[in-house]
Amino acid sequence: MNAKEIHELSREEIAERIRDEGEQLRQLHFQHAIAELPNPMILRHKRRLIARLRTILNHKDKVGG
Repeated sequence: MNAKEIHELSREEIAERIRDEGEQLRQLHFQHAIAELPNPMILRHKRRLIARLRTILNHKDKVGG
């Protein structure tokens, strides 16, 4: 999901995506601790997506849009 697609979402949808992605990241960390992940780069992508979502949500809160 790129920034343009995120900007088109409402605040509630972005907050929901943050919760969902955070839960997925926690599960991936747990799986990674137990056994090797097929693609450990997924962890980086999830972290960066969550950061992107939070950044855009904070921007929307400040701008009011």
